[in-house]
Amino acid sequence: MLGAQRIRLLLQKVDHPQDIFRMDNRELQSIYGIGPKIADEIVSFDKWDEVDRILRSTRETGAELMTFWDEDYPLLLREIYDPPLLLWIRGYRGALRTDGVAIVGTRKAGQYGRDAARHFAEELCRVGLTVVSGLAYGIDGEAHRAAVEAGGCTVAVLGSGIDTIYPSGHKKLAADIVESGGAVISEFPLGTDPDAGNFPVRNRIVSGMTLGTLVAASGIAGGSMITAKLALDQNREVFVVPHPIGTPNAMGCNSLIQRGMGKLVQNVEDILSEIDVHVSAGEESAASGGTPKWRSVDLDEPSAAICRVLEEGSLHIDVLAEKVGVPPHKLLPTLLELEMQECVCQRSGKKFELL
Repeated sequence: MLGAQRIRLLLQKVDHPQDIFRMDNRELQSIYGIGPKIADEIVSFDKWDEVDRILRSTRETGAELMTFWDEDYPLLLREIYDPPLLLWIRGYRGALRTDGVAIVGTRKAGQYGRDAARHFAEELCRVGLTVVSGLAYGIDGEAHRAAVEAGGCTVAVLGSGIDTIYPSGHKKLAADIVESGGAVISEFPLGTDPDAGNFPVRNRIVSGMTLGTLVAASGIAGGSMITAKLALDQNREVFVVPHPIGTPNAMGCNSLIQRGMGKLVQNVEDILSEIDVHVSAGEESAASGGTPKWRSVDLDEPSAAICRVLEEGSLHIDVLAEKVGVPPHKLLPTLLELEMQECVCQRSGKKFELL
């Protein structure tokens, strides 16, 4: 069976993926890691009907397939040891290229942990960061939901096929994530069930595509602790919410802090001080008590309405259009005018923010 590492080795030797299937047995075996058995399988491959079926099913599901070489493939995910070569995505593909922080934790979190997850998700969105998590009950769900409600961007990484939302109770949340300008993604083929072994594999994507991972509440063992270790292995930051001594399903957080495996954080500034990320000028102005430039410019009502909405923070064009009540294509000329007046600027991922 061809693994991701062997596929990458093969692709380094050709100009186009199709060239692999034009190579003969001897040429294939000259490539490190390709033995006679694998070479025979490549030469004799004839399952193109199955490939077409997968692509067709992906479209019918309302998803698309992204490869490792796609321009919208998450930049940071490319840097990990074993990045997925394929990602199924439903929603806004540009969300995968934004700066983000993962928020993870137990499914059985208490109110303290849930409140912490919501607070940090809202604050991260306020400064224009994307919230990444795994769509599970508990901490994951709170983080995703808070990001959506804050008008921010959030990405859910599944441990099942993109056509199998798990848990099923989060189908509405998954739809809300997509509708709000975020994305739901998976490396698992269509029809893949949410088997227990998929989730530790999935977790490397959650940590790998982000600048850091925040553990909001976790027991001593479990997926969140695995994700924290993966983040450290990937040379990413780990942030931890401290909990009162003996708090059920949260002792893992204090353990991470005690062992020096994560930074204790009490507010979003504690996170921002550790990661290299652009904070929107509008948010810096708001934080310092300054006046955004648009308030000193004579704007017509449509332009002013846009600026009032953008005072919430950086927003994707689709989210902004929905809040203003104007279709995106009609909003763009006004945004361009605001950019020329130096009231608004556009960031990566079709996001706009105040200056």
